[in-house]
Amino acid sequence: MRLIALVLALICAQPLSTAAQGLRLLATGDDTRGWEAVGRLDLGQNSFCTGTLIAPDLVLTAAHCLFERETGKMIDAARIEFRAGWRNGRAVAYRGARRALAHPDYSFQGRDRIDRVAWDLALVELDQPIRLPKVHPFALDDPPGPGDQVGVVSYAHDRAEAPALEELCSVMNREGSVLLLSCAADFGSSGAPVFAMRGGEPRIVSVVSAKAELNDRKVSLGTLVGAVADLRAALAARPGAGEGQFTRTNGAKFLRP
Repeated sequence: MRLIALVLALICAQPLSTAAQGLRLLATGDDTRGWEAVGRLDLGQNSFCTGTLIAPDLVLTAAHCLFERETGKMIDAARIEFRAGWRNGRAVAYRGARRALAHPDYSFQGRDRIDRVAWDLALVELDQPIRLPKVHPFALDDPPGPGDQVGVVSYAHDRAEAPALEELCSVMNREGSVLLLSCAADFGSSGAPVFAMRGGEPRIVSVVSAKAELNDRKVSLGTLVGAVADLRAALAARPGAGEGQFTRTNGAKFLRP
């Protein structure tokens, strides 16, 4: 069966039960130690996703987080704030966004939802880098395979004030750049990092994009992070790009709020 047949809802659909998915709330300083580079990405007044530092000034998230559902337009960078290590009303660091970039092959209003998942990656460039001893950006790594164990750290609508860790989930299948995961997903989990342990350290191998259902079991879909290199190259190539600029290069379009 093709993976596309499993996609029944995007991340904003019917919520999942936190308790049922075996999540552990990271509610104390000891709990969150080592995870401070994961934060809540606030998008205007009433919306948020999960984001992760992959460099002192770059936050990795899902591309669909950057678009307004009602209009399909990209959210103004001035409305984006990254709260690193957000927990119980406080963050390790607060930063605004200088600009944001969705992958050029991502189409927010595209009809083929599996194609949307395959390119559901975005970078938010912060207005100031976060350089603190306790905040260590995470490295990216090669894709996991079916049966490999992974973990997810995410925020969600019912745990917006502290992240949760799911350590015991796994890769159920892979199709192209999309992973089928046994991991939990809910409102706000979009963009959450999917980690694999490599050399004794957690490294990001995927980003949570959507939730799905397989044989009445709640699962999720993740986007592999190999295409993040495209985004980093685009940002580096146009360091002075102005707000609201729309560029087309070799048929690819880049939207910069």
